[in-house]
Amino acid sequence: MHFSSYQDLRSGLLTRKITCEEVIQSYLERIDRHCDDNIFLAVFHETALSRARSLDRKLSEGAAPGRLFGMPMAIKDNIAMKGARLTCASRILENYESVYDATVIERLMDEDAVLIGKTNMDEFAMGSSNENSAFGPVANPFDKTRVPGGSSGGSAAAVAAGLALVALGSDTGGSVRQPAGFCDIVGLKPTYGRISRYGLVAFASSFDQIGILARNSNDAALVLSVMAGADERDATSSHHPVSSYTEEMAGVSPQGLKIGVPKEFFHESLNPDVARLVKAKLEELRQNGAELVDITLPASDYAIAAYYILVTAEASSNLARFDGARYGYRSPDCDNLSAMYVNSRTEGFGKEVKRRIMLGTYVLSAGYYDTYYKKAQQVRRVFQDRYREALEMVDVIAGPTSPFPPFGIGDKMDDPLEMYLADVFTVPASIVGMPAISVPVGYDSLNLPVGMHLICNFFEEGKLLGIAGLMQHSIVSEKS
Repeated sequence: MHFSSYQDLRSGLLTRKITCEEVIQSYLERIDRHCDDNIFLAVFHETALSRARSLDRKLSEGAAPGRLFGMPMAIKDNIAMKGARLTCASRILENYESVYDATVIERLMDEDAVLIGKTNMDEFAMGSSNENSAFGPVANPFDKTRVPGGSSGGSAAAVAAGLALVALGSDTGGSVRQPAGFCDIVGLKPTYGRISRYGLVAFASSFDQIGILARNSNDAALVLSVMAGADERDATSSHHPVSSYTEEMAGVSPQGLKIGVPKEFFHESLNPDVARLVKAKLEELRQNGAELVDITLPASDYAIAAYYILVTAEASSNLARFDGARYGYRSPDCDNLSAMYVNSRTEGFGKEVKRRIMLGTYVLSAGYYDTYYKKAQQVRRVFQDRYREALEMVDVIAGPTSPFPPFGIGDKMDDPLEMYLADVFTVPASIVGMPAISVPVGYDSLNLPVGMHLICNFFEEGKLLGIAGLMQHSIVSEKS
């Protein structure tokens, strides 16, 4: 049982051609068949089927179905669900069980979604390949010797492999968009504050945003409309009105659309296949009425440098709570308070998390705060100003999602700086807090997926999803 969109699934459910129980059973069986891919850290067999049966009863009793009635969804394992483990793919939280639901979980459940499992990820969302999980890497459904991207690699792989119709991830510097590009699906990071972060385990609080991974833009728009909006439990959530994203999508046309193309995004080190596919899609949009506008933006390598200073600083503060004293792992090898702190963190955290905590502590130290942290904040302001200026001239900024296609498992683990460059095109949108999306644009010479990255102005998710929808429609037409 396979559905290419929620519209197809919903039609079958509401006409009683299929039941929620049959749908969820089908997805659970498919997950069990893919267990070797290490995509899920927990699968809710019993609770998901029980939920499906209750939704079938609700429909048979004549109650109005929610907007996400029967939608099978996967959740990244850094989003809290009451009664379920919340590991963040870390040994330090391996047996921790959440005592409350995140706001997004409450809103999804209120609209009758069915949550089928928690997905694997880079530990505490720190990584670009899903190889930093304490529970092993995730395989890319297109080539199981390659990574699915990170840190939301498990969620991206779940959607790409047909194990969930839609999945939630978290995006700090590209952790939804980059794996979407690697897995041939849509990955949306909304405007910072558009979705409540209450219940999302913090990595870097001024960057973190819950994002959506889906096969198509319409499904992403529907889920966004359910989750978006202010939340009194999250002071950083925005009170900006929630749009009708599907209606806004319908109003988007390539005619007169101004697409900003930064020359900085197409440098010599860009993979030739990636450059070819992205430029071909831009040319296709131009032939259909869009205008391509050459623009200049600050070089993305400055964004990468500023980003890793700022997020490691915030991470070193946010992760201080995991000390073995209150919850999570506590080392058995300690005979005093200091040893408990040191040993619990040393044994509980993985290599990449330790690296970022140490970097963050260093840049916040008295002798280096002004040199690194303060300067990075100034760079962040420059990027915000330049991107605002650019988006006054164009509707959207376009470029590659990643400088290269999915790479092999283990290929970049010994070179952290090379790994960090996987996010070079996605980080700027995170620095400025604007909405961004990755959309499939084709396959390279090895038949590996390539994504295009789009950025719009604050709270223009409807326009962004509409442009993505135009691109996906042309891809479907080409394939048919």
